Amino acid sequence: MSLPDLNLLVTLDVLLAEASVARAADRLRLSPSAMSRALARLREITGDPLLVRAGRRLVPTPRALELRERVAQLVQDAEAVLRPAESPDLRQLARSFTLRVSDGFVENFGASLIARVGEQAPQVRLCFVQKADKDSAPLRDGAVDLETGVIDSSSSPELRTRALFRDRFVGVVRAGHPLGGGEMTAARYARGRHLQVSRQGLDKGPIDDALGAVGLAREVASIVGGFAAALALARGSDLIATVPKWHTGNLRAGMCSFALPFAVPGFVVALLWHPRMEADPAHRWLRDTVHEVCAGQLADAPATADWQDLAAPCPR
Repeated sequence: MSLPDLNLLVTLDVLLAEASVARAADRLRLSPSAMSRALARLREITGDPLLVRAGRRLVPTPRALELRERVAQLVQDAEAVLRPAESPDLRQLARSFTLRVSDGFVENFGASLIARVGEQAPQVRLCFVQKADKDSAPLRDGAVDLETGVIDSSSSPELRTRALFRDRFVGVVRAGHPLGGGEMTAARYARGRHLQVSRQGLDKGPIDDALGAVGLAREVASIVGGFAAALALARGSDLIATVPKWHTGNLRAGMCSFALPFAVPGFVVALLWHPRMEADPAHRWLRDTVHEVCAGQLADAPATADWQDLAAPCPR
C-alpha cells in the first residue's frame, strides 16, 4: 500500500484557511498553476471537491468544513514534533533522574546538588546509585541518566563527556597520628602501613607505581573497595589512606591531610551521558546544574596543600 503524500496536509490546511487558490499559492510561495494541481490531487484523494465556485469566490464543501479543524490541528502537531524542544518549566518539571556516581561524590557534592535542584525544580527527584564498575551499559540502556568518573582508554567512545574538576591524590591520617607534623618525605610515607583502594581487590595501583619510580615500596595492610571505607578505617587506626583531594573533602573532616611527597599524575573527574540524551532540555539543565555545583563548591573551598595549610591542625 502506497503512503499518502503528507505534504498535502499543509497544502490542504492553507487552502481551507484562505478559500482561494491564488492566496494559498502566495502563502506557500507556489505558482497558481502548481496550487491548482495540488487541489486537483486533494480532490482525487479525498473524493470530494473541497472548494467549489460560488460566484467569483470559492466556498468549502461540508466535507471541507469537517476537515478544516482536524487538518489544522494535525499540521500544528507535526510542526511541534519537528520543532527543537523548548526549555522546560522547571517549576512544573516532574521527573526522576538516576545518577551513577563514583565513591565520595554524594558525600561531598550531594547535599549542594539536592538543594540547588530543589530550589529550581522542586518536583525533580535525584536517585544516586553507586558506581561499581566502568561498564557503560546502564547509560546505553537508559537505566542511568548521568554518571561521574575518570575518562581513560577503557571509557566507551560513544559517550558524551564534560569535565567537572581536576583532582589529585593526598595522604590522610587520623588526628594525633605519629606522622602528624614535621616534614613529610617519600621515605616517611612509605614506612607507614597503608590502605589500598581498589574495586577489583588489586593490591597495587598508581601510588605503588609512583613510589617504585623513586625506589620505594609501601606495605598495604588492607584493601577496600572505596574511598569512604578507607577513610573510616584510617580515622580509627594508624593506617594511611591515599584518596582524591576534592572528591573526599567532607569525608576527611577532622582528619589530617598532606600533599604526597612524590610525583603522582592528577586526573580529571568528568560527567558522562549517552548521546540520545544530548538534546533533551531537562537533561541539559541537570548537566549544567551538576557542573555549576561542583565548580561553585570548589571555588569556595580553601586551597590546602601541606601540613601547615590544613584547616584543622594535626597534633602529634
